[in-house]
Amino acid sequence: MKGKLLLTTGAIAALCASPVFADEVEMLTQERGNVLWTLIAAVLVFFMQAGFAMVETGFTRAKNAVNIMMKNLMDFSIGSLGFWAVGFALMFGTTAGHLIGKEGFFLSDAMVGKEGGEWTLVFFMFQTVFAATAATIVSGAMAERTKFTSYLIYSIVISAIIYPISGHWAWGSLYHGDGWLEKLGFIDFAGSTVVHSVGGWCALAGAIVLGPRVGKYGNDGKPRAIPGHSITLAALGVFILWFGWFGFNPGSTTTADMSIGRIAVTTNLAAAAGAVTAMFAAWMLLGKPDASMALNGVLAGLVAITAPCADVSPLSAVIIGAIAGVIVVVSVLFIDRVLKIDDPVGAVSVHAVNGVWGTLAAGLFAQEAINGNAGLFFGGGMKPVMVQLAGIGSVFVWAFGGAMLLFTLIKVTVGLRVKREEEIAGLDIGEHGMEAYSGFQIFTTEN
Repeated sequence: MKGKLLLTTGAIAALCASPVFADEVEMLTQERGNVLWTLIAAVLVFFMQAGFAMVETGFTRAKNAVNIMMKNLMDFSIGSLGFWAVGFALMFGTTAGHLIGKEGFFLSDAMVGKEGGEWTLVFFMFQTVFAATAATIVSGAMAERTKFTSYLIYSIVISAIIYPISGHWAWGSLYHGDGWLEKLGFIDFAGSTVVHSVGGWCALAGAIVLGPRVGKYGNDGKPRAIPGHSITLAALGVFILWFGWFGFNPGSTTTADMSIGRIAVTTNLAAAAGAVTAMFAAWMLLGKPDASMALNGVLAGLVAITAPCADVSPLSAVIIGAIAGVIVVVSVLFIDRVLKIDDPVGAVSVHAVNGVWGTLAAGLFAQEAINGNAGLFFGGGMKPVMVQLAGIGSVFVWAFGGAMLLFTLIKVTVGLRVKREEEIAGLDIGEHGMEAYSGFQIFTTEN
C-alpha cells in the first residue's frame, strides 16, 4: 500500500513538473482571469450609467428630474436590446464590404455548445455597456425639451446602428471583423472617438435640430444662465464616472495582465489634471473657480485619455488631461456664446471636442516602448497623426451626418420637441405625471 501511495505521489509530482501540464494550467488560469476581469470591468462601466444620470440631473432643473432618470433608464434598457439584436453583429460580425455583419444577429454566435460561445457572452456584455454609454451622452445635450417618445426612437437607432457601424471600422478585429481604420493603424484603445465622439456628435446634431430651451437666449441674442438644481448631485455623478472609468479604460484590455495598472494610472492622472486646469481656466475667464467647469474638467480629462491610455507615459497623461481641462472651458463658452447652441450639461464639449483631442493626442504622445505605437513626438513622424485625423473625420461625417438625418426625420414625423407650455411647466408632469421632489419642489416657471 505504501509503495502504491509513493508511486501515485511520484506520478503526480512528475505530472506537475511536466512543461505541458504547467502550460495548460497557466493557460486555464489566464483564461479564467480574463473572464473575471472583463466582467468586473463591465459592471464598473454599467455603474457609469448612474453617474451620467446624476450629472445630467444635477446640471438641469428640478422640474425635469424624473424625465432625465427615465431617459437614462431606458437608454440602457432599450440600448441593450438593440445592441443584442442588431448592433453587436454590425460591429463585430464577419463583414461584407467592411460594413455589415453577416452573423451574430440576436447573439447567434453564443449558441449553447458552440465553440467560443461562452467568451462571446462575456465580450458581448462588456461591449453592451459601451454602446449604452454612447447613447446616454446624447441625453444631456437635449435635456429639458425633448419628447420622451422621440428619445426612445433615437436611443435605439444610435445603439443598434450609428454606434456599431463606425465602431466596426476601428474595433472590428476584436472579435470577427476587420475594420478599415484599424488596418491603417488607428489608435483608439478605449473609445475617445468610437464611444465619446460618436455620442458627442450625435448630441450636437440633436441640439441643433431641437433648438435652445425657452428663455435661454434673450432678444439681444445673449445667453442667459439656467442653473442646474443640484451641484451636489452633479458632483456625485462625476465621482461615480471617475470610479467607473477604471473599468472603462483598463477593462478594454479584456485580459488580466500587468498593463491594467499602467492604464489605471494614466486614466487617473489625466482626470486630476483636467480638473485642476479647468478650475483655473474658469477662474481666469469667469472670475470665480466655477464648480461646474471643474467637474466637467474631470470628465474632459477622462475622455481625452481614453484613446491613448495604453500607449502613453504618466507625464504625457498629465499633459493630455491638462490641455483637455482648458479645452472644455473654452469650448463650453464658445458653443454657448458664439454658436448659440444650447447644451445644458456641456456634453458636446466634454465628449465630442475632447474625444477629438484625445484621439489626436494618441498620434502625438504614443511611445513605442510602451505598447508598440510611436506618435509624432516620439519618433513616429506624421503618419500616425494623419491616420488619427482620418479616423476623427470619417467618424464625424458618419455620426453627425447620420444623427442630423435621424433627428430631422423624427422632427417632421412624430415630433422632437415638447410644447412650450409643457417645457415651462417641466417635463416631469407633462411626460410622466409625477414630480421628483413631491412636496418639496420649489421653482419658478418664467423660463
